[in-house]
Amino acid sequence: MTKLIRPSRRAVLAGGTAFAASLALPAISRAAARPVFTHGVQSGDVDMSSGMIWTRTDRPARVTMEVSTTESFENVRRLASLDAIPTSDMTVKRLVDGLPSDQDIFYRFTAADLNDINAVSEPLVGRFRTAPSARRDVRFVWSGDTAGQGWGIDEDGMATYATMARHQPDFFIHSGDTIYADGAMQDQVDLADGTTWNNTVLIDEKRKVAETLDEFRGQWKYNMMDEHVRALNAIVPTYFQWDDHEVVNNWSSTKDLTADDRYTEKSAFVLQSRAARAFHEMTPIRFTPQEPGRVYRKIAYGPTLDVFFLDLRSYRGGNTENLQTEMSDATRILGQEQMAWLKRELAQSRATWKVIASDMPIGLVVRDGDTKFEAVANADDGAAKGREMEIAELLRFIKSAGITNTVWFTADVHYTAAHYYDPNKAQFQDFEPFWEFVSGPLHAGTFGPNALDATFGPEVKYVKAPTEEQGVNLPPSAGLQFFGIVDIDGATQQMTVRLMDRADTELWSVTLDPVSAAF
Repeated sequence: MTKLIRPSRRAVLAGGTAFAASLALPAISRAAARPVFTHGVQSGDVDMSSGMIWTRTDRPARVTMEVSTTESFENVRRLASLDAIPTSDMTVKRLVDGLPSDQDIFYRFTAADLNDINAVSEPLVGRFRTAPSARRDVRFVWSGDTAGQGWGIDEDGMATYATMARHQPDFFIHSGDTIYADGAMQDQVDLADGTTWNNTVLIDEKRKVAETLDEFRGQWKYNMMDEHVRALNAIVPTYFQWDDHEVVNNWSSTKDLTADDRYTEKSAFVLQSRAARAFHEMTPIRFTPQEPGRVYRKIAYGPTLDVFFLDLRSYRGGNTENLQTEMSDATRILGQEQMAWLKRELAQSRATWKVIASDMPIGLVVRDGDTKFEAVANADDGAAKGREMEIAELLRFIKSAGITNTVWFTADVHYTAAHYYDPNKAQFQDFEPFWEFVSGPLHAGTFGPNALDATFGPEVKYVKAPTEEQGVNLPPSAGLQFFGIVDIDGATQQMTVRLMDRADTELWSVTLDPVSAAF
């Protein structure tokens, strides 16, 4: 019998305990004689003709893969098998190509024990839909920050994932801080109101900071122990980015762990290497032959949408006071090669909307200690300096090249907001107006709001964050967990952005009209 981890659309909308029970983690009741899929399925980086698929087994196994355009698998296409072995922590993933556009694709995994090839698992099925080649309505969701600040899987689970699934998006952008490798958890946390938060699911890898490769892998496996995460993964492709907590808070080339007693491994470069391997093993991100391990990439999602995924972490100079007045490697946050790629791909794009998925905001002040800065802004409200110079270069290029309809989506700061960047209110003015939308956390502590830097003229159109009376690092049970929904109308090509909370309350929305490009 095939085990369907993929819920029907009706089940997604209805929810309920029966379906939740059907997604109980197989590893808890492992059958000794047959392989078991331990953490469900994932898909990602889906475009018009291809997509990545992923799974993990409980032992060395030969994993067979089948794809079909029908849930019954009547017209099945059998793919070459892959071996799940200890060197990749029993994970397998592959690109499935040659797919028809705008089509539901069902994929099925079966595992045979390498030590007893006749011991075969029950099949496990997932689903995604390929991007359209013609105009149609497109919906995606985005957010960031999963299992941070000590808030793990409680009795309600990571409920924001279930809320997103009910909207049946075409895909989900996880905008970074996909894990908190530096966030050790306890079984219980005493809350300010006298109640207790219980991490009802906890594993040893989450009781300390991640240092070894296996500990980094464990951070990912922990998140996929949540039933809501696995349920979303089974039906919605996730496009992953990373930021700092995949490695260690605020990491850059100048990160100093000498005085951090939590770490016996003091090299941030060693931690980064192990974290990067775990990131690529545990997510359905595409492999880039010319730069294995690359995170930045473009996904073409039909004629109305191109998504450009940035990596503001891997190529940056060290965190500094960020006030340099001349461009150098020290002021980079994108890096020369990523910048050249982004300019080239934006200029070549013929999609109506060019979504720039950034793992950090542009105008919000994000500090690293008292004198250094983590993100782009440097809090001086003046001419572009430090990392702002590279962003100024990009914005100037977008204007001079006549690139229209660029919209920025980000997370990182653990609250939700809408910012409008207006050159008439900016110190650096050589750019066209644009929007930046902020969301998160998905399941982590809530903070904010952050101060705005006036260099690029941002104006807050909406913000929701903890009040001064509520304090900081609020648990998910406080309800201030956020995500965003983006709808592109296939007929009008208008983009509607809605900021949402965990309870599925629409907090704010705006509809953007596309500007015609002068091609």
